[in-house]
Amino acid sequence: SRHSQTRWDTLLWALKEAELCFPQLNNSCKKTMRPHLEAALIYTVLSGISVATVVLNLLVIISISHFRQLHTTTNLLLLSLAVADFLMGLPEMPTEILLFRGCWMLGDFVCALNYFLGFLIVSVSVGSMVLISIDRYMAICDPMFYTTKVTLKKVQLCIWMCWIFSAVHSTWILRDFLQQPDRYNSCYGECVVIINYVEGAADLILTFFGPIVVITLLYLRVFMVAVSQARAMRSHVTDVTLQRSKAKKSEMKAARTLGVVIVVFILCSSPYYCFTVETENNSIGATSAAIQLWLLYFNSCLNPVIYVFFYPWFRKAIKQIVTLQILQPGSSETSLM
Repeated sequence: SRHSQTRWDTLLWALKEAELCFPQLNNSCKKTMRPHLEAALIYTVLSGISVATVVLNLLVIISISHFRQLHTTTNLLLLSLAVADFLMGLPEMPTEILLFRGCWMLGDFVCALNYFLGFLIVSVSVGSMVLISIDRYMAICDPMFYTTKVTLKKVQLCIWMCWIFSAVHSTWILRDFLQQPDRYNSCYGECVVIINYVEGAADLILTFFGPIVVITLLYLRVFMVAVSQARAMRSHVTDVTLQRSKAKKSEMKAARTLGVVIVVFILCSSPYYCFTVETENNSIGATSAAIQLWLLYFNSCLNPVIYVFFYPWFRKAIKQIVTLQILQPGSSETSLM
């Protein structure tokens, strides 16, 4: 009957509207429809990762900033890395969670800012890894001149240069997109960027293959020197060499810990970067690309977890922060080593 047909048409129209991000617009994007249980599970897991990333890296930032004993050149590099990881957890991850619905509701400006921050944070993280490797190389391979060559002011300058270079690099990669954020959108309510071959190749070399080669060569040299020094220590041991041996063990322990940080970063970032070329050829599905991206993001949550396992001073600092002892006068002078 005509009445039944009208009701059926109304129902179909309502379902069609429910699928659209902006039902009032004809060129609106469609929502990504998922079963309620699957959607709830995805949002819960990703939100948990985001919260953990923010909280853990905030603890690192507070620890290194507050306690004067932790104001060392190596920890200053860790602070830079923690700030980048914190930014990944606070503005970057929550906005990426919104994209799982398939609808971008925050406008073109925030879309452009979101991608810029993503490129900036990853670039800063990679730069910090390289600086950490150089720091460990100098500490192990040139210990006599480490304190004179590697000073707080020089490290601060390197960190500023790292952030500035990353900002310039990200701006260059996204220069067309930043001028017109909706240029690659196929419908209203979309937030996508397409990197052409030249920019993609440059990003791949500057933020993945190049740094990995540098880091690998530096750490190979570090462990070769460490092995040779260990053999020399066994052949003639005196009180002086024992003291030097303890110092070397401390430096090597830091090198091993930071080596774990770097290896974890490589493992988390390799899938994303290694399949970049295949993504350009549209041979990678949206789900697979999202998993690779979130694996890269998840690295920001793992770094402070590694510190908890390997750095006793970080565990002591967390205890001081959680129990609010840092609010007491003179708490910045507390010994954590």
